[in-house]
Amino acid sequence: MTMDDTALSALRELLGARVSDSQAERALHAGTEAHHAPGLPDAVVWPESTDEVAAIVRLCARHGLAIVPFGAGSSLEGNASAPQGGVCLDMTRMGRVLRVSPEDLDCTVQAGVTREALNHHLRDSGLFFPVDPGANATLGGMAATRASGTTTVRYGSMREAVLSLTVVTPEGEILRTAGRARKSAAGYDLTRLFLGSEGTLGVITEVSLRLFGRPEQIRSAVCRFPDPDAACRTAIEAIQLGLPLARVEYLDAGCIRAVNAFSQRAEAETDTLFLEFHGAPAALEEQIALFGEIAEGHGGTGFRWAEREEERNALWRARHSAYNATVNQRAGAKGWATDVCVPVSALPDCILHAKGLLADVPVPASIMGHVGDGNFHVVFSVDTNSEAEMQAVKAFNDALVAKALSVEGTCTGEHGVGLGKRKYMEAEHGPALALMRRLKTALDPAGLMNPGKIFP
Repeated sequence: MTMDDTALSALRELLGARVSDSQAERALHAGTEAHHAPGLPDAVVWPESTDEVAAIVRLCARHGLAIVPFGAGSSLEGNASAPQGGVCLDMTRMGRVLRVSPEDLDCTVQAGVTREALNHHLRDSGLFFPVDPGANATLGGMAATRASGTTTVRYGSMREAVLSLTVVTPEGEILRTAGRARKSAAGYDLTRLFLGSEGTLGVITEVSLRLFGRPEQIRSAVCRFPDPDAACRTAIEAIQLGLPLARVEYLDAGCIRAVNAFSQRAEAETDTLFLEFHGAPAALEEQIALFGEIAEGHGGTGFRWAEREEERNALWRARHSAYNATVNQRAGAKGWATDVCVPVSALPDCILHAKGLLADVPVPASIMGHVGDGNFHVVFSVDTNSEAEMQAVKAFNDALVAKALSVEGTCTGEHGVGLGKRKYMEAEHGPALALMRRLKTALDPAGLMNPGKIFP
């Protein structure tokens, strides 16, 4: 249903100046970080509390308006676009850290707090929040997409990090999914139901999170390899031997080439692992020596270690710039990103398969991945006005997902489903997709919560 003047006036009565229906604001909230067609909401609102979110949801329910939660806008599969219009809930003004309990190693934040803001808040506590998806995403958005990232191999993803959620249901009811206990056998696990639901079952307004003690020492490094198989098998063997890697990231030669140009670096343009170890100094020395032996056995060369914080940060800025570096190889191009996740034993074969598929794609591309957990990304710099380029990239994506599913992997390890991965859901889930649909219908019978996402 399109928003009318009555609904818009009711929103303005509720929120005052924190409502906008300007073309500029609507375009900024169209959910188009990547190549997907923009879906503009009818209006954008900026709530500041859970009670305000509940009031907005009840108003939208009365008027039959779609409700689309929006965090940092960094999602890559159109997760926060508004293809049916409606009201975009920009959660960035819900940016307060509500509680930190150092003795319990946990905290509670509003959904609009970003991961970098939380770690800045924690800087004098000796604690940190480890989940790092690369972008400075909001923690509500990270929960909604069940995010992971570079540190998942050591600390887990949002699935492991979230203790409980405060959620506003499609009826405007406020519920808390769990307490702060580290385990519970009491009833259904509602926290995990809403994690990864991408706003299709309710609006996450607060998140309680596990925290970790800052490691005594951190060492980062890069290491070069002759081919992707050698790099991946090094990471897999290190994990199988129990090395507690904090990060192990793979960038292919094309990605390193793009990063060098974008970040003015001079890394050797070959398949590369970026590494990080956390722990006590003596233990780190043993781990580093053992990793070095493993890498050398697979042809690894050119180790370069960084201990000082500024050196480590420079290494990881290069890794985190890989997406923009790839896209910016062509003027006016858009980013077209996909990701899959497979059992780690299948990772080398899947990356080699992806390399073979890229031979038929006539646009610049990079492969990068969290090889410690079997998740890798392929990013293209694409002219969205070229039908030939778009068809080639879509065909690549179809073939890549088919390969991942054939080895019992998933069509998306961390980007989420959104608009872009909907068509693969039935192949991945089979009859379980029908149960997901029934859950969606039971909780959101009017279909107003982020409509058009997840389900084909």
